[in-house]
Amino acid sequence: MLGEIEFDEWQCIAELIDNSFDDFNEIVRSGTSWPDGFKVSVTLPSLNSRPADAEVVISDTGRGMTYERLEQSVRAGWSSNDRFDKLGLFGMGFNVSTARLGRRTRVLTTRVGDPEWIGVEIDLDRIGDDYEADDIHEPKDDPTKHGTRIEIGRLNPERAEWLRRNAANLRTTLGKTYSWILENNPFELWVQGQRVHPRRHCRWGDDRFVVFGSGASSEKIPAYIPIDQKFEPAEACFNCGNWQVPDKGKCDQCGSDRLTRRERRIHGWLGVQRHLDKREFGIDFLRNGRKILQWDKQLFNWQNPNDPLGAVDMEYPIELANQGGRLIGEIHLDHVPVTYQKNAFEYSDRSWRAAVDFLRGIGPLQPEKAKRAGYEPNTSPLGRLHKGYRRNAAGTRCLIPGDGTRPIHEQTRRWAQLFHQRKEEYQPDTIWWEAVLHHDAQGNHAKVGRAREQTPDQADEAAVLEALGVSSAQRADTDSTGSEDSKHTVDVESSTAPPKKETFQDQLARYDGASTVVTALTRDFGLPRMGDLQVTTRRLDVVRLRAEDNSETPVLLVQGAGGTATAYYDPAHEAFAKVGSDPAELLLIEIAAVLKVRAETNRGLAEIVSALRARCLPDTLADPNVVATQARELLAEVRRLMAVRIDPIAEEVFQTLSADERTATENEVIANGRDAVMGDLGQNGEFLLYTPPLFSVRLLETRPEVFMDGRVFTGPYTSLTSPSAQRLSVAKVVGYMNDIAMVVGFRVEQELAQLQRTRLSVELLARELVTTA
Repeated sequence: MLGEIEFDEWQCIAELIDNSFDDFNEIVRSGTSWPDGFKVSVTLPSLNSRPADAEVVISDTGRGMTYERLEQSVRAGWSSNDRFDKLGLFGMGFNVSTARLGRRTRVLTTRVGDPEWIGVEIDLDRIGDDYEADDIHEPKDDPTKHGTRIEIGRLNPERAEWLRRNAANLRTTLGKTYSWILENNPFELWVQGQRVHPRRHCRWGDDRFVVFGSGASSEKIPAYIPIDQKFEPAEACFNCGNWQVPDKGKCDQCGSDRLTRRERRIHGWLGVQRHLDKREFGIDFLRNGRKILQWDKQLFNWQNPNDPLGAVDMEYPIELANQGGRLIGEIHLDHVPVTYQKNAFEYSDRSWRAAVDFLRGIGPLQPEKAKRAGYEPNTSPLGRLHKGYRRNAAGTRCLIPGDGTRPIHEQTRRWAQLFHQRKEEYQPDTIWWEAVLHHDAQGNHAKVGRAREQTPDQADEAAVLEALGVSSAQRADTDSTGSEDSKHTVDVESSTAPPKKETFQDQLARYDGASTVVTALTRDFGLPRMGDLQVTTRRLDVVRLRAEDNSETPVLLVQGAGGTATAYYDPAHEAFAKVGSDPAELLLIEIAAVLKVRAETNRGLAEIVSALRARCLPDTLADPNVVATQARELLAEVRRLMAVRIDPIAEEVFQTLSADERTATENEVIANGRDAVMGDLGQNGEFLLYTPPLFSVRLLETRPEVFMDGRVFTGPYTSLTSPSAQRLSVAKVVGYMNDIAMVVGFRVEQELAQLQRTRLSVELLARELVTTA
């Protein structure tokens, strides 16, 4: 019957590891020297083992047990005197986990100086009604040996098959479950001969922050918030685990007088992950160092306490929920009781409720919702993080890496994989931070280059036509002395002074000083059976690019040591400025040539280039799913900015929705789990986030003065004196938005040319957005 209790295979293994770690913790707390180290080893059935020979073995280098302690430990229903500081909470755990895995279990244990191994064999097919099990005595070669070994045989076929094929998955799961213990103790855990490493959080550093608001009301919100909150001590019952007010003398639940005063404390941290993930975000909750809940998202939900039967409202993530979230944390709740499976806390317990109220507050996380519900602004630790990091716009304002145009979520997820693979250069957050700064620098550079500073007194039709790209030949000939050549980047090597002779290395050093890293093209490029090349790509800002033979070149790839390379590209080269080539396209050709030579393959360059693009630059593909995702991300950001601007006139704008649009909006609200806002729909600008995409286009066309002139879009409108210039300025943005709205709002099959047009519209519309909000 014990074997029928629901425990996953990994839970069975973890239950036995818990007992070893409990022993290790007692040794550490006692201050005893332990020169042999603290090691737990798990051996699984091999892929080619016969069913009759397959077994699971868990061994440790702990103290070992006396005969009396061994007898207690394997007895169903027994638990130790310390039910609060142990990982192994329930006496049934050993019996459930072993019976779940196999029909026969042998436990062998020995202490330093013992002459033999002693143990017990529990054979479920032989055990009688008296539940007596056979003692084991085995010789011991080395009297200094110590520890405990559990051997489980005659395995359940289904569970044996899972264990045979999932050693790597088991290591990953145990690395997550015991990450805090393995990171903060000298304990080792090995599975199938390979060490289990703690699965650390890929979070931003302690010193990173964003600034929310502006002026005197601005607030610096760190990306890492330490938590250490103590509550009044309480008395805990060693018999039933109940916590109660001190000095009552007896337990309220079981009447026992075995009470002890204990600390009640919440500690750990809340923070921000360096990347968005659809599943791996949320709060980890731990008890005595072991994770009970992983990536838990309960704290992101809110239910009105005055309406206990009402809908539970998900408050995070709201913006771009399809990309996932990034708010994370690691919270220790050693005083809160857990279920026997150790996969949940007792949510009805007062201590759990108190922890939730402290961490996320009693009111909504969203400011407008809190205000409407009659709550003060949420100043809880999670409330602060939500305020500063709920949005996913690229740059320093939201701490999101970007490429100068848009966020680079896929790239940051790949960096996170390298972080978890323990690649040294990806452990600090430097690469992510440089991409944040790069986005701001590239975005500001592009906007300065596209538009001149204007005031209402200075703006005219000629100015906006210039900003829209209409050539001077098409306007009045006001600059007869200007020439196309004067617009080119300065070529420092065309100076009349005698050129200073420099080596190729000097030339590269000059390029490094006159270029910026292109985050979107800085990564590992490689293919199976052809190897990898770790490339740092740099964009020249002033100087012209020349190859080693001094000829002008659009791209230069310079190989370094250890499979690294630096690529330079010159945006002023005619390959980009006139032919219109894509830097990624020419870079891939150079990389493909290097890989082809290194691999000594007969594969054609075209095939290698195509495979490299598909594998290493998926964001650049004319793939319907990729383009649609980029379009959704950008449109969500546009609508968020527009919603802020229409807030004062929200009711008036809401009335312009047609009957079909209003129905579609309400359906979208419900589909996003936002039932709670239905009663207030249209009272603020939030409704715009759920309207059909084409409504945002129509709104821009009918009310351009609300969104242009740097409010949402950088293009001028009210500052222009000519109606034709105003129409042209708006039409430019509307054209981009139409392309994007069609992809987001309708499931239509797009030809390659249409996909390419939509990708360009995404890029060009992103350039039109304001850089701050």
